[in-house]
Amino acid sequence: MSPAADAATRTARRSTRFVTWVRAWRAGLVPFDELADEIAADEEHLVADAPGTWTDVPLGQGLPIFAKLRPDEIRLVLPAPGDPRGLPGPGDLTGAALLAGEAVMTPAFGVVPEVRRHTSGSGVEFETVLWRVLPAPEHRPVFQMGAAEAEAQLTAALGEATARLTKLDVAQWKPELAGALQALRRPESTETLPPGFDPRSRRLFARASVLDQVLALAGTNAPGGAVNGYEAQQRDEALRPLTAACRQALVAACNSPLHP
Repeated sequence: MSPAADAATRTARRSTRFVTWVRAWRAGLVPFDELADEIAADEEHLVADAPGTWTDVPLGQGLPIFAKLRPDEIRLVLPAPGDPRGLPGPGDLTGAALLAGEAVMTPAFGVVPEVRRHTSGSGVEFETVLWRVLPAPEHRPVFQMGAAEAEAQLTAALGEATARLTKLDVAQWKPELAGALQALRRPESTETLPPGFDPRSRRLFARASVLDQVLALAGTNAPGGAVNGYEAQQRDEALRPLTAACRQALVAACNSPLHP
């Protein structure tokens, strides 16, 4: 895989780490003391609008809002324009989740990440992740496919997309994307899930996490050079079903039943 593609495949969506580690905690599989560090990794994470708070608080101080929930009441949602599955009706929460492309949902509230970029006085750029809590009274999750079905759908979509991109000679005008898609046949991801997830969910999550970042790389390719508008449209049409299958795979893996 090229350096550009490799760099694009290192970071999973933040909500996937958030929801899986919080679910594992509520299942009694990981201690609360480890939670904030596992979610934040090397970033600064804050929580806004948590009940009982008056200002933004460190992540560890905001996580107790999940303390009374069961693991299966905490769910990952990865919405997209035209596909708001898992979200409540129109409102601030749905709008914020669609803008972010991700959210953590519960029967009473949702949590949506917002990345804030800053520049220090010395010119160093850094980011802060703000998890905003938004009410979702009496929210009920929709039906979700299981990991086995999501894995089969992802495999089929990847094969179809690879074949279509080969016909489009994607390697000529986007070698990073072509090389990354080929590498996905033998994915090697450092992304993993906390204790409690079965081997199928772990395998699906690792594969879908890599693919999610490859597709993000593809989305940064603006038409130009060897790519004309028609070629870019054909590329997008080839990737659209794969993008949807990838989102469903991540949701299925992260929301799968936990095992002690």
